[in-house]
Amino acid sequence: MSEGSRRIKVLVVDDDPIVAESLAEFLSLEGFDATTAFDGAEAAERLEQNAREAGAGGDGPAFELVITDIAMPRLDGLGLLKRVVEEHPSTVVLVLTGYGTIESAVEAVRLGAVDYLTKPVVDAELRTALERALRQQALAAENIALKRQLTRREGLANIIGRDHRMARIYELIEAVSPSKTTVLMTGESGVGKSLIARAIHEASPRREAPFVEISCGSIPETLLESELFGHVKGAFTGAHADKVGRFLAADKGTIFLDEINSASPGMQLKLLRVLQERRFEPVGSTETVEVDARVILASNQPLEQLVGEGTFRQDLYYRINVVKIEVPPLRDRVSDVPILAEHFLAKHGAELEKQLAGFTPEALDILTSYSYPGNVRELSNIVERAAVLTRTPTIGPDVLPAHVTGAAPDPLSAAPQAGAQDDAPMTWTPMSLVDALRDPERKIIEAALRANDWNRQKTADQLGINRTTLYKKMKSLGIDERGDRAAG
Repeated sequence: MSEGSRRIKVLVVDDDPIVAESLAEFLSLEGFDATTAFDGAEAAERLEQNAREAGAGGDGPAFELVITDIAMPRLDGLGLLKRVVEEHPSTVVLVLTGYGTIESAVEAVRLGAVDYLTKPVVDAELRTALERALRQQALAAENIALKRQLTRREGLANIIGRDHRMARIYELIEAVSPSKTTVLMTGESGVGKSLIARAIHEASPRREAPFVEISCGSIPETLLESELFGHVKGAFTGAHADKVGRFLAADKGTIFLDEINSASPGMQLKLLRVLQERRFEPVGSTETVEVDARVILASNQPLEQLVGEGTFRQDLYYRINVVKIEVPPLRDRVSDVPILAEHFLAKHGAELEKQLAGFTPEALDILTSYSYPGNVRELSNIVERAAVLTRTPTIGPDVLPAHVTGAAPDPLSAAPQAGAQDDAPMTWTPMSLVDALRDPERKIIEAALRANDWNRQKTADQLGINRTTLYKKMKSLGIDERGDRAAG
């Protein structure tokens, strides 16, 4: 096996020279560049030396694969495995064991080995194990290379993805960042629009000035104008002092307006003026304030459709649709799931102060097969849950949610649906259709809130509505903010 003209480097470690050399000979015949070591300490030295030579521009990369016995003098296989996981993250380990040490082999997999084989090794089994190990190694190496590449790109370090559509987004970020052109992003909730907005700011000449973010859908309409433009003391009940709005706070910097689709027609008109003239009046004031802020907007609904329905101003749409970035949902870029999962595992592992080695092949297969209605945000939550629950360094299927593994239905898909109770003709008590649908709608929303621990933002995302709409429905249906049905 080789990558082009380069032979993949393998280090074979066994304290029995006959076993080590015969295995190295087999690997050489299979197209590998095999090297031997006769205990864990010697192997660790060879790994370190090879890594230094590779880093200094030597002949090829460091070892991609280590095949090691467990019972060895000086440093055993488990000790060597721990060294490799900590010091050589792009190198994967395949464990060999005698029949009497299967428990140790299983423990090795828990510590980060990609697989284990029992002695004597059957050629066909070894070839299959090598294929699995190399797939895992390629993913680890690509993950590290991509992180290095993104780190070199100013402002892109927190955006992870190798899909061709993400590559196009990287290009757009680099193209628009130097200017102050208005940018419009579209995409479902949870796809990472906020990260992209911040990346544009960080890669721009305005990076030293503030980046101000506001979700228009999470603020009641009556307060949104004050949040954006500020107010003067006495402008309305409760305005006990002057307040600086988000636009002025973003002066010389960038303001990101998320969920712009939820803005009212009156607010849309005010935004149009700010975009055209770069000036506004705080609520209750006659004094005009000028502002120099780069504006980035995002919508989780198709604005073209809203324009056609008459709920979004056509002139505002054309004013903000200068450069458009369409962010694909995670289910349309499945190839990004493994690298995103590894990224989130490293992030949450560091936060939890846990040494986590990665995912088992079975867990990765499950993660790449799931549809992610909550997009990247949902994947991050799934990985965080797994990182909290796991008792081993390697994440397996046992700590993934049941609805992700297929062991249970999605909580939202199991929510009661109107008219789905049975096929028998229903009795009818005269009432309006609105009143008839209140109870089923209340049950659906309550079920969704319970499934999300009463997190309104997450519930709104999964129901396909904005947070303000969810709040209004909760109020009209008698569901109070504690998650209990209001009295009466």
